[in-house]
Amino acid sequence: MSINFDNFKHLVRISGKDIRGDKHVVNGLTMIRGIGPRMADIVLKKAKIKPDTFIGLLTDAQVDKLDEIIKDPIKFGVPRWFVNHVKDRNSGKDIHLVGSNLALYDRNDIDRLKKLRSYRGVKHAVGHKVRGQRTKSTGRGGRSIGVSRKKT
Repeated sequence: MSINFDNFKHLVRISGKDIRGDKHVVNGLTMIRGIGPRMADIVLKKAKIKPDTFIGLLTDAQVDKLDEIIKDPIKFGVPRWFVNHVKDRNSGKDIHLVGSNLALYDRNDIDRLKKLRSYRGVKHAVGHKVRGQRTKSTGRGGRSIGVSRKKT
């Protein structure tokens, strides 16, 4: 199989993220925040692109197709339980957030928990573990670690 490198792009912009052209498409898509390996695989199957294709060899039409599928995966047949915000709090729709939108949504969600003074919100506010992990021996960032001896 011969590969034509005449139209090779060194940087490709997908969903607001620049991805190097020498990466395979499945690995390159996982560099976008909000897209993991399974979501990348589903997006490539819906776009009918082989996962071992280099990103730099994609045509503009293929890149646009990937962008469309990432923006609204439910429209292209991705199950609604697979998106990262099922039944969104504001709109009531199932949406998949990526990039800076995901970071903004997460930050607003944490701020809402803090404002409500819920248990999780208080834990976030003081910097403790939130999801039930043990804290006796781990999660001691910022403090001295180990046993301190009394100086004589």
